[in-house]
Amino acid sequence: MIDYYETKAHPITRKMVWDAYNEIRKNGKAAGVDGVTFESYEVDLQANLYKLWNRLTSGSYFPQLTREKSIPKTGGGTRSLGIATVEDRTAQQVVRAYLEQKMEPTFHDSSYGYRPGRHAHQAITAATDNCMTHYWVLDIDIKGYFDSIDHELLMKAVKQYSDEKWILMYTERWLKAGTLKEDGTIAERFEGTAQGSVLSPLLSNVFLHFVFDKWMDKCYPSFKFERYSDDIIVHCKSEKQAQFIKAEIGGRFTECKLTMSENKTKIVYIKNPNNKDGRTKYENESFDFLGYTYKPRLKKTKNGILLLTTPAMSSKAKVKVLDAICKMKLHLWPVSLKELAETVNQKTRGWINYYGFKARSTTAKLWFLLNKKLIKWVRWQRGWQFKRALNWLRAVHKAQPMLFSHWEITHP
Repeated sequence: MIDYYETKAHPITRKMVWDAYNEIRKNGKAAGVDGVTFESYEVDLQANLYKLWNRLTSGSYFPQLTREKSIPKTGGGTRSLGIATVEDRTAQQVVRAYLEQKMEPTFHDSSYGYRPGRHAHQAITAATDNCMTHYWVLDIDIKGYFDSIDHELLMKAVKQYSDEKWILMYTERWLKAGTLKEDGTIAERFEGTAQGSVLSPLLSNVFLHFVFDKWMDKCYPSFKFERYSDDIIVHCKSEKQAQFIKAEIGGRFTECKLTMSENKTKIVYIKNPNNKDGRTKYENESFDFLGYTYKPRLKKTKNGILLLTTPAMSSKAKVKVLDAICKMKLHLWPVSLKELAETVNQKTRGWINYYGFKARSTTAKLWFLLNKKLIKWVRWQRGWQFKRALNWLRAVHKAQPMLFSHWEITHP
């Protein structure tokens, strides 16, 4: 009988593997190239995890191919995710848990993405505060970031935190693991890290930690910035300063084998452009960050009306949510009103909590359109005309104002 904490050639305990499995079980459910789901893996869970532990500790573990899955991007086109097998996800989580406790305390305060205890709203708040005093912004886009990370440089970054053989060996194996593409072909990987993998967020973070965060702290400590994974905003005091730091960061990226996208990276002026240096119009007067658009907006205060640079849900995000609402085809659901509300609320609560964090009232049009979908559901279910269906839904709202989550913003 092997003890629960016993290890072999590499210091990996059975508990580490068990904890890793329980962690990844909370998230994605899609099967990898082997077609094994969590349900089928759990038919003989203890034996399967024991075999995985045995291979990890002996050095005989090799990852399988990742399965490509294309998902639509908000701005058009698609993004490729790499879906790993259940066993590969578990093994990656073992390494991630080990490395994260070493890396996390060293990460920059202005880095928010994919970190425990940190989230997008913190980055949005920080960007909002900095926009109040810095009226020029460098909105950076790294061309194909996840697909262009240099493996040699990335491994140097990992070695800053661990020189243990099993960590370096398995990390390299995952980086080199190929991808089974949707057309059935196999693509080898010589650079980059698969988006969607368990370890990828940590590896991408540590890479930019050295390439960007620490470099900015060392060379340009006076510049404020926010970074959420590869989404980067740098705040500047003037257009000249923004042009200067853009060139410097572009050079740094080139040194580290990354490319700043010239088409998508832009310098933005975010204060009221009127009466500024005799100019009334700038090329870019707004920018998007984490699903929010930042631009000057009128805001009522006790002392009058102020023009402030504040964020609100972006047009791209609204299109994405509206598309999701339309795809629900609510009018075809043969369920009770209570069941309809429970299902719809599962979606809308997340949207409202995220996009209603700032300027909640600017999302009202979305919920107005959702109410129209609910009216259509009433008409299809009861065979009523529009006015009767609307009056009935209004009566429901009066009796149960919290039945649908979005009714707190826009009721029928």
